[in-house]
Amino acid sequence: MTTMETQGRRSGGRAARQAVRAAPLAENLRPVRAGMSGGQYRPLSEAGMARIHAAALEALESIGLGNAPASGVAILTGAGAVQGEDGRIRFPKALAEDMLAKAARDITLFGRDPRHDLLLSGQRVHFGTAGAAVHVVDVESQTYRDSTARDLHDAARITHALDNLHFFQRAMVCRDIPDNFEMDVNTLYASCAGTTKHVGTSFSDPSHVAGCFELLHMIAGGEAEWRARPFVSNSNCFVVPPMTFAEESCITMEACVRGGMPVLLLSAGQAGATAPASIASAIVQAVAECLAGVVYVNAIAPGHPAIFGTWPFVSDLRSGAMSGGSGEQALLTAGCAQMHHFYGLPGGAAAGIADAKLPDMQAGWEQAISNVLAGLSGLNMVYEAAGMHASLLGFCFESLVLGDDLLGQVLRCVRGIAVEEDDVSLDAMREVCLGGAGHYLGNAQTLALMQTDYVYPAVADRLSPKEWAEVGKPDLIARARARKERILASAEPLVDAATDRAIRAAFRIHF
Repeated sequence: MTTMETQGRRSGGRAARQAVRAAPLAENLRPVRAGMSGGQYRPLSEAGMARIHAAALEALESIGLGNAPASGVAILTGAGAVQGEDGRIRFPKALAEDMLAKAARDITLFGRDPRHDLLLSGQRVHFGTAGAAVHVVDVESQTYRDSTARDLHDAARITHALDNLHFFQRAMVCRDIPDNFEMDVNTLYASCAGTTKHVGTSFSDPSHVAGCFELLHMIAGGEAEWRARPFVSNSNCFVVPPMTFAEESCITMEACVRGGMPVLLLSAGQAGATAPASIASAIVQAVAECLAGVVYVNAIAPGHPAIFGTWPFVSDLRSGAMSGGSGEQALLTAGCAQMHHFYGLPGGAAAGIADAKLPDMQAGWEQAISNVLAGLSGLNMVYEAAGMHASLLGFCFESLVLGDDLLGQVLRCVRGIAVEEDDVSLDAMREVCLGGAGHYLGNAQTLALMQTDYVYPAVADRLSPKEWAEVGKPDLIARARARKERILASAEPLVDAATDRAIRAAFRIHF
């Protein structure tokens, strides 16, 4: 007996309500969607944000950053930075403030399909994937295996079908490809061929950028078409915390800016290891490093689209191991979001990471807490929001699918409670209480709000114990696996056949 048969037997009215829920809604009527505004949660006071800003400016001016490439030294000193006798680049406060004034705000990250364009403005929230996991979690055998290009392509195809994941950034390393250039090409094409949502990628060597741009121009239909709507951004770890430039990544960033690609200025220190153990000080260092990136990018191309990517992580100070699923991580991410708003810049940070090795109860609370705080803080781009386990070492397909349900609930929290006139009207109460049925089931207001105010999980179980037993006590992971397999079985090609053939003729594609 199916779930629908069991539920239908109990009540024809319930079956009717399910049919109402199944009907598609217009985008503007959906209860949750990309770009809803957060900002309800603010762990930093106004005075605290001002103090972090002042400390970051002082760090840039007195400590500066070391190891800039020769091209970066020329760019930064040409803009007004100072290279000391120790080789470090220091940034006068006035320079940082001038470049902040030039920095792009209210930017749009394009999808290949305009339906998936993301406006990074104010406290608008978007959830997506990211990471560089080297393993895939096999939940059936409870083992980890090396990730492949096919895995990455499948992750993109699944993400494409999940409403509550709004962009796809590379979540895994293609460990089946030994050649680094081929790995970068396949990473890019596996992602773009799997989704028309915005894609994020990285490059393992500056010399690979030109070939990857050739691939992007082929997908876009030409360089002009690419530059008009760049649908891929470069996730760029341009610094090696603490306060040191990553030479090759900086050169890659310069090439991406000149090629018209948006950049994520990513500072990923680890509190207690490569960043101060104090949560506030870890934010100071991340802000200082990203402000250096703002100067760098805007010295090359004023107003170039860049995301302020403060990504400080957390150490378990007992062992030094990363603890991405901790409460401290959630606080760091929310505090960083506030600093993005302080500057009025589009920002991104990490949330949704599980230290748990499998999609179990530990993973659930770790992923939920940080995603909720990130959403409520109004973080524009919430990276690594689904699928990531073992402190970013493992990626799990079933967890990605479950993350869609989890993020639906998170987004409902972000949306908050409306208190307009219709929302507090007593008409429904009068109708029910004064001679009515004595309950709100089937009430016109209830039916009207079923789809527009309430979010329903696709996989999670809300059956009663009796119903649950009657349908065979379905297992959550098995249900997630079944949805994953349905998505992959029904996914259609997103690159036309002629372009795909041309790309495969020009590059060695491994999936």
